[in-house]
Amino acid sequence: MNREVIDSIQVLIVDDDASLQTVLSSVLKDEGYQTTAVSSGEEARELFCRNSFGIAIIDVWLPGMNGLDLLREVKQEWPDTEVIIITSSASLESAVEALRSGAYDYLAKPFDDLAVILAVVGRAAEKIRLSRENILLINDLQRSKDELEEKNRRLRDLAIRDGLTGLHNHRYFQEALAMEVDRASRHGHGFCLIFIDVDYFKKYNDIHGHLEGDYLLRALAAVIRDCIRKTDLVARYGGEEFIILLPETARKDALRSAEKIRLHVEEFPFHGRETQPSGKITLSIGISCFPDDGTEAQALIKKADVALYRAKEQGRNRVVDAVPEQQ
Repeated sequence: MNREVIDSIQVLIVDDDASLQTVLSSVLKDEGYQTTAVSSGEEARELFCRNSFGIAIIDVWLPGMNGLDLLREVKQEWPDTEVIIITSSASLESAVEALRSGAYDYLAKPFDDLAVILAVVGRAAEKIRLSRENILLINDLQRSKDELEEKNRRLRDLAIRDGLTGLHNHRYFQEALAMEVDRASRHGHGFCLIFIDVDYFKKYNDIHGHLEGDYLLRALAAVIRDCIRKTDLVARYGGEEFIILLPETARKDALRSAEKIRLHVEEFPFHGRETQPSGKITLSIGISCFPDDGTEAQALIKKADVALYRAKEQGRNRVVDAVPEQQ
């Protein structure tokens, strides 16, 4: 067996026979094991509370707590310890009871050959080695599994997230909207869309450059995300356009949410906002709601888009409802 494994295994000898303690300790130390010897179960229990023993060699007949009781306590409290029971050849029934109680093996006194002792301890040590290797292997497999799951999660995230803002992307939004149309149709629920466009974004880019424009879009995404509910879904629709799906939301509540977003953006101290026509970063916003403004996904998006452009036509920095468009 690997010498490093043997050196790492602590062996506790529990026997009230001082001469046997000496013999066992000497033989095992010659093989490279680290040994400790005590004379009673009570002493052994105290040592177990302070140290970790890979193998315990316990005599059945001990003063005070007997060896079988100590065995049961060890297997209950320190189940990884391999216990070898020492019994007399005249009491093999004790050995059988010990094995049933979780002992690894037993040694019968008197010992005719010390090699038998080394063989039994060696097999117990080999079991410990294999157990340790299995634990390491399981940990490695779990780590690899966790790493693979994390990579898969990142891949899934890349597929549904906008790389610049971290919001959901256009494709994911279209799939979510189709599912919401189906769900709302089946359950008779309403929902609304908020379509957002950044006013004079091209002007901002022309003055500050595209890198600052990207910073602005990321900051806008964060402000918008902070204004909505956890149940709402916000996505970057394209360029400087954002869209929000508000499940189970009435029109008046959607208008209130849109106005909250518009106001927060108008008041937020974005870098470079003083160069914009109004001295602020502002949004034009359009609203549409299911089923009043349409019962199909694309019809709802179109209605919200038309309302957004009406907001542009009316002077920007405002929220416009799709309802007037139907009149």
